[in-house]
Amino acid sequence: MNAPESLKSLLPAATGPFSGKEVAHESAVLHVSGEATFTDDIPELRGTLYAALVTSPVAHGQLTGPHNGVDKAALLAEHGVVAVFTAEDIPGENNCGPIVHDDPFLCPGELNYLGQPVAVVVAREMVYAREAARKARLSFEELPAILTIEQALEAQSWVMPSKTVVRGDAAAALAAAPHRLSGSTRTGQQEQFYLEGQVSYAVPREDGQLTIYTSSQHPEGNQKEAAAALNLQTKDVEVICRRMGGGFGGKEGNASIFSQSAALAAFLLKKPVKLRACRDDDMLITGKRHDFRIDYDVGFDDTGRVLGLDLMLASRCGPTMDYSGPVNDRALLHIDNTYYLPNVHVVGHRCRTHTQSSTAFRGFGGPQGMFAIETVMDEIARHLGKDPLEVRRANLYHASPDPATLTTQYGQLIEDWVGDQVIAEVEAKADYVARRAEVAAFNAAHKTTKRGLALTPLKFGISFTATLLNQAGALVNIFNDGSVAVNHGGTEMGQGLNTKIAQLAADELGISVSRVRVTATDTLKVPNASATAASSGFDLNGAATRHACEQLRERLAPVAAEALGCTAEQVVFGGDGVSSPTGQFLDFKTLANKAWAARVGLSQTGFYRTPEIGYDPMKLQGRAFYYYCYGAAVSEVELDLLTGEWRLLRADMVHDVGRSINPAIDRGQIEGGFVQGMGWLTMEECLWDARGKLLTHGPSTYKIPVASDIPEQFHVHLFDGRNIKPTPFNIKATGEPPLMLGLSVFFALKDAVGAVRPGSTPVPLVSPATPERLLLAAQALRRA
Repeated sequence: MNAPESLKSLLPAATGPFSGKEVAHESAVLHVSGEATFTDDIPELRGTLYAALVTSPVAHGQLTGPHNGVDKAALLAEHGVVAVFTAEDIPGENNCGPIVHDDPFLCPGELNYLGQPVAVVVAREMVYAREAARKARLSFEELPAILTIEQALEAQSWVMPSKTVVRGDAAAALAAAPHRLSGSTRTGQQEQFYLEGQVSYAVPREDGQLTIYTSSQHPEGNQKEAAAALNLQTKDVEVICRRMGGGFGGKEGNASIFSQSAALAAFLLKKPVKLRACRDDDMLITGKRHDFRIDYDVGFDDTGRVLGLDLMLASRCGPTMDYSGPVNDRALLHIDNTYYLPNVHVVGHRCRTHTQSSTAFRGFGGPQGMFAIETVMDEIARHLGKDPLEVRRANLYHASPDPATLTTQYGQLIEDWVGDQVIAEVEAKADYVARRAEVAAFNAAHKTTKRGLALTPLKFGISFTATLLNQAGALVNIFNDGSVAVNHGGTEMGQGLNTKIAQLAADELGISVSRVRVTATDTLKVPNASATAASSGFDLNGAATRHACEQLRERLAPVAAEALGCTAEQVVFGGDGVSSPTGQFLDFKTLANKAWAARVGLSQTGFYRTPEIGYDPMKLQGRAFYYYCYGAAVSEVELDLLTGEWRLLRADMVHDVGRSINPAIDRGQIEGGFVQGMGWLTMEECLWDARGKLLTHGPSTYKIPVASDIPEQFHVHLFDGRNIKPTPFNIKATGEPPLMLGLSVFFALKDAVGAVRPGSTPVPLVSPATPERLLLAAQALRRA
């Protein structure tokens, strides 16, 4: 496929020595040695104070009395406390809502969830601040609360209007279908559980300026919201993030709660203030992955091909918008996964509840939409007595004279379809057919232990669905000793973004990667940056870095040509320098020094905006994504029917990463995404009491996968392909898509439970498939 003229500058130049190579993560040695500097490791300035948050003890209520219901005098009498701030002390806008400004970072009156921040306590030591915050007395009137999806549906309580996607005539297709099934299932919430908790360190500067060091996926958002809260201009607030110890979406919008609270205290006291939330407070205050109720009505033929589908997706959003709009939109956009659905009607309800505002989490609604359609495929197969893979194949997108068979329910033509190839490859590598027979034989011979096998595919769209966010900037500085500093708007949270950027910059300039330093994200260096999210971190920031490097090469080429005795067009960048057609060579350090001496500019910004996309978020129609990622996984599990315990015996996966710029990092992302997806679907459970208190708010009560949950046979294969779109090095994203590979573990467990009673009876298993739910599902089948 030929790229448009406007995109040709982004097509890969001759492959350099670092693109496609397994270069070590730029912070690997620092991580394992403990020398990596995270926000809490920054040396504190003299006079630093410490903050903690006073939170709501009820799910719904109204603050009463002075100082927004806070007994300030009692708090100020506590040992070490120097100040207490409430919503009435905020000079400007009281908001941490990333899209709609409906979310105060300190409650001004109406309490909307248990754990909502009400006041900031500042003390001489962190322990004093935390102890005082826990002792705080609030004056309030408790009100009735809506806590569940069912309660919200009954009350028609929404954070925004419901949306619908329609193609064809689902009702007529359902009525005429030879077979018809209906049912309901659920997906659970999921805590991001980043290793490094929420932390911010706010330092006042001269002339009313402020620097905030924070662990955030969206420093620009922290900057603008802090400026608005303090009645400052954006230029007066600098936000810096060198690295995060994980984010997974939980530090995209929620980080503002903590950065603004620290900024408010630092600004008013004119003292540095650090706010590091303990894990309990972190989990009580911040949002989780949206949990969904999914109701389906599907009509299909004897082969299992879906003829008509009616779906209802209802998610628990909490009291404010947060990212619920685009998360639920993306769920609706991914209910097809890899399948052509000719007649479909899907409605999405965004339920308003008095629980933490659900927020971004890796996959951003896509996993929930895919879970819905994979449940439908699985139930069709069981009803017909077929292998689920056979049913999945019968419904795949495919090329035909009718372009509709490669067109999504939202009207986007799929140009890069390789889903069938990926499925075929993992089926062969996993020896699926032979193992299906082995699993059947095992189950026939064992009464209290059953095995399950499942192959699930994925198709995941890459781009922000909000078109304006698909842009990025970068700054590249060449020093006269030949070293290079790159700054871009993305953030490093362990995913290897900065390593890939360094590899790209090195190859673009023809130098060793050891010459390149990617510096901390800084809002005063690269302005107006989008969050590092939507799996677009390298696509956007890598392309912006490439644009800057291209301009620098054009500027350096005449200097090199004069030294080498050739034309600028003949200069070749590579080998840590430049060379001419006659073999003359000039090392990069000398070239940089010559350019400096010739007064050639060695600093350049780059910019990129994703082309081709155009999408109507109100109608949910148009080209929502620049391209798609594909993958497929086969998982085999063994389930103990006496205890509900299970183990993953083997996992095989093939994932489409385009042309990988760093296969080691991409494999790490695939492995981690798979395990995190498995955790969401099988063991990570958020439990609430009747008053709306989250009971699973720490590592002792919330279970995430650990090393022992990884199977001994864990096979990851990179699909041999390339992106037809001119992304840097023709890569495809590996941030979010691999999480959906974990669906194979859930459906393998469902397959194992189904072996308790072979036949067409539906398996009543919902996510997360905890041991208790597995036992209950098995018992229900026995009673059926």
